[in-house]
Amino acid sequence: MHIERVRDAASDEVADYARLTDVSLRSAREPAAGLYIAESAKVIRRAIRAGHRPRSVLMEEKWLDGLESDLAPFEIPVHLADPDQLEAITGYRVHRGALAAFERPVLPDPAELLAGARRVVVLEDIVDHTNVGAIFRSVAALGADAVFVSPRCADPLYRRSVRVSMGTVFQVPWTRMPEWPEAARMLHAHDFSIAALALADDAVSLRDLAADPPERLALVFGAEGDGLSRTALAAADRVVTIPMAHGVDSLNVAAAAAVVLYALPVDEEDAHVRA
Repeated sequence: MHIERVRDAASDEVADYARLTDVSLRSAREPAAGLYIAESAKVIRRAIRAGHRPRSVLMEEKWLDGLESDLAPFEIPVHLADPDQLEAITGYRVHRGALAAFERPVLPDPAELLAGARRVVVLEDIVDHTNVGAIFRSVAALGADAVFVSPRCADPLYRRSVRVSMGTVFQVPWTRMPEWPEAARMLHAHDFSIAALALADDAVSLRDLAADPPERLALVFGAEGDGLSRTALAAADRVVTIPMAHGVDSLNVAAAAAVVLYALPVDEEDAHVRA
C-alpha cells in the first residue's frame, strides 16, 4: 500500500468517494464489476477476508494501525484525511473514520445458488437500504442459504446496506433474480415452494407453516407500504402471515424477516432448540 495525505478535497485521487452515485459506482471503470464503498474498519476487514479486492482507502490516521496488516498485501493508495476533510469529500460526517472503494464482484448465476440451497430469501423491490442490510444480517445469523433480490431492489452493496448488515452481506451468498413469473419458474424448477409474506384473507399462519415446512422453501418479502406486487402474490404457492396482537397488522419488513427466519430454521437441531 502507498500512504498519501489528502491535500485537496476536490482532487481526482479521492473522486471515488465524492463524485460517484451508487448507480455510477456499479458501472464505473469496469461494467462487469464496478465499485462499491465499504465504511468502518470492521466492514473493510470483512470485505477483504471475504476475498473482495480494494481499489483505494480513505481514512483518518488513527484507523491505520488496525487496518495496516489487512491492507499490506495490496498495491493501492491509502489516503489519510482529518475529519473535516472527510466531510468535505463525502458530504457527510464519517463517524467511523474509514472508507474503502472495492471492486464489485461478479454476481453468481441464480441456478448455482439454488442448486444446494434449502431455504432462500427473496426481496422484491425493497428500496430502503437500511432494511436490506438488516435482512442480510438476519439471514447470516438465523441460517438461510442465500438471498435473491429483484431488479429494482436496493443494492445490498450500497454503503448504508453494507454498514447496517455489519459486513454480513459479504458472507451471505446473493444475486439478482429475474422478473416474475420467470423467477417463479426458476424456483419451481429447483423444487422450491414459494411462500409470500403478506396480508390476505386466504393467508396461512406462520405457526402452521413452521409446523410442517417444505423441504425447500423460498420466502418472499416486499417493500414497506406497497407490499408485494400482484405478480409476486400470483407466483406464490401460499401466502403466509405472522399472527399479531393488539390490533397491529404487520411488522417492519426487516423485523418480519427475522421473525420468519427464526420460526423456520433449516436444521432440525435448530428447530428443537428454538422450540
